[in-house]
Amino acid sequence: MATAAQSTKRLSLELGGKNPNIIFADCDLKKTIAMSLRSSFLNQGEICLCGSRIYVEEKIFETFRDQFVAETLKLKVGDPQDEANFMGALVSQEHLQKIESFVALARKEGGQILTGGKRPSLKAPFDQGYFYEPTIITGLSENSPCVQEEIFGPVVTLSSFKTKAEVLEKANAVKYGLSASVWTESLSTAHEMARDLDVGTVWVNSWMMRDLRVPFGGTKASGLGREGGKHSLDFYSELTNVCVKF
Repeated sequence: MATAAQSTKRLSLELGGKNPNIIFADCDLKKTIAMSLRSSFLNQGEICLCGSRIYVEEKIFETFRDQFVAETLKLKVGDPQDEANFMGALVSQEHLQKIESFVALARKEGGQILTGGKRPSLKAPFDQGYFYEPTIITGLSENSPCVQEEIFGPVVTLSSFKTKAEVLEKANAVKYGLSASVWTESLSTAHEMARDLDVGTVWVNSWMMRDLRVPFGGTKASGLGREGGKHSLDFYSELTNVCVKF
């Protein structure tokens, strides 16, 4: 922003996210768990749109937790050329160490590691790679850096909520505002959440459904401006007002 300001170049920024995945008791649980696995761990969690904060309505929290952990344990980590593996290596050793530091902090703060939390045991040459197991952490406060900061890896936090007002407060209480997913069979609940979530994209009963014509971008520290279709054309266009008096 400082560099662009020197020559008055216009600016569009698509930055990070700490996206909430909000799950209500009336959701289709099977579909919700299946897509939550993808939104948590696809591409090793190295997607700005990953749902790294999972909030589950108290009525189904234990059921979701147990099934989500069981399905996560089935995910295989290793050689990305092996189609049986769901996750490959992280982008760098530095990034692997960053993720390990977040998990170590979670343990120090009293967080419970439900699964993962370590490097997998792989055969050579992959034993030297930057692999990390899909990790689910519960029991952290909303002020924890693991809840507030973008980890950008296969690490998600899991907690429960009782009311819409409570989960909205939690969902919006981070500096980011890129996307959110809402899982419910109630259209009115979906519209209420979409209206009040401070993010650029709200997916209802879905994740990563994209149409390049619609606006894409975030609020707060997740960026400036929107891209896609007309919005991209507008960014690269100058409007001229022509006033002719007869």
